[in-house]
Amino acid sequence: MQVMEAIQARRSIRQYKPDAIEQEKLDQLAEAFRLSPSARNSQSWKLLIVRDPEKRDALVQALGSRPPLVGAPVILCACGLNSSDMPCGHRADSVDLSIALSFVMLEACDLGLGTCWMGSHEEDKVRSVLGLPDSVTIPAITPLGYAAEAPDARPRKALTDVVEYI
Repeated sequence: MQVMEAIQARRSIRQYKPDAIEQEKLDQLAEAFRLSPSARNSQSWKLLIVRDPEKRDALVQALGSRPPLVGAPVILCACGLNSSDMPCGHRADSVDLSIALSFVMLEACDLGLGTCWMGSHEEDKVRSVLGLPDSVTIPAITPLGYAAEAPDARPRKALTDVVEYI
């Protein structure tokens, strides 16, 4: 699959099969994360691949049992280890981890796996379940698994509405 094909094929999956994900595929997702760009190449991050059933279930409960999380066999937590501001004023951890998790999500699509970007969690609850210090940020999480649904593409604005050549 070419990159543009993955971009066009990716969907937010909210229902998952209980099937386990092969270690080889998890390793490929981890490599996509590792190779992602970061501000000043700091790589101040960690990808937590939560697959232990007890830890995963505790995380689902802490996050309010949201449907995308409930059936997923794995939850990915993108964690920032150093929250500094870039010269443009944006937090490097949020930007870096948004890029890295996007790379992971496109690779997941290529591997036949579903994801759903989630940023409406309470970091304190996630840190508590995972035993992380307060200094760790968690800008985004995603469930990961084989899709039990095939949603249609959602409408997008016209290219002329979102792109301007100057």
